[in-house]
Amino acid sequence: MDIRVLQYFLAVAREESITKAAETLRMTQPPLSRQLKDLEEELGKQLLIRGSKKVTLTEDGMLLRKRAEELVDLMEKTKAELSSSNESINGDIYIGCGETEGISFLAQTAHNLQKKHPLIHYHIYSGDAERVMERLDKGLIDFGLLVGPTDITKYDYIRLPVKDTWGVLMRNDSLLAEKEMIRAEDLWDKPLILSHQSSINNEMFSWLRADISKLNIVATYDLIYNAAQFVKKGLGYVIALDKLINTTGDSNLCFKPLFPELEAELCIVWKKYQILSRASNMFLKQLQKELNPPA
Repeated sequence: MDIRVLQYFLAVAREESITKAAETLRMTQPPLSRQLKDLEEELGKQLLIRGSKKVTLTEDGMLLRKRAEELVDLMEKTKAELSSSNESINGDIYIGCGETEGISFLAQTAHNLQKKHPLIHYHIYSGDAERVMERLDKGLIDFGLLVGPTDITKYDYIRLPVKDTWGVLMRNDSLLAEKEMIRAEDLWDKPLILSHQSSINNEMFSWLRADISKLNIVATYDLIYNAAQFVKKGLGYVIALDKLINTTGDSNLCFKPLFPELEAELCIVWKKYQILSRASNMFLKQLQKELNPPA
């Protein structure tokens, strides 16, 4: 399976048309159609449904699209690393992270490193721990910033010296807004908005000390910004990390920490035995320097 043919396939999947894909690839339609048929014969699977108005993907085609995107991304990342100059450190650093104020630490590290090596570029991917680790395992990112309880034994890692605090984001006119801290029993009968991430929710359900089926979970979320919009409209209370949503000034939201206190550890991870690019290795050294400044 040629990487060039995979790029052709992705162009057709993106344009939903062999004719339009041929135009973007600057080639004629017949050889493109032939390449796609050869790919289907090689795999023994139908990948495309060639309709009168547009081309759609079969179930096998959708699977190949996902894998092809990963392969092409990895190829481009490898080419960039190999073509970097020996005289100056340049290249791309790929970082995956969940929503956490801890990203500011990585941002400061990148800023300090850029002063010395301005040709390094950064690409940030957002997602929960499972998605970040999936991209890390496939070599699509160099580092992951993980939040909360996660099995990191298969990675090399650095624990950040700070932790995030769990609490409840609510409207200022909510019943619980007058409380300084929120106890588990305060939430048992309230409409809750929880994270999709299973590892976080397992810890949260343990803290809540309640049967999941008896909780009033009205919504789940990936991004806290989106969840906050539901809170503003009075849908419920979102359990989230502190410092992700502005609750100062004229905001109609407030954040109350949980009691007993529940904190989330922050870890920066990368694959064991991985040979890092020069740019990524320099970033790691800068990160370690930031964490352990000289006396």
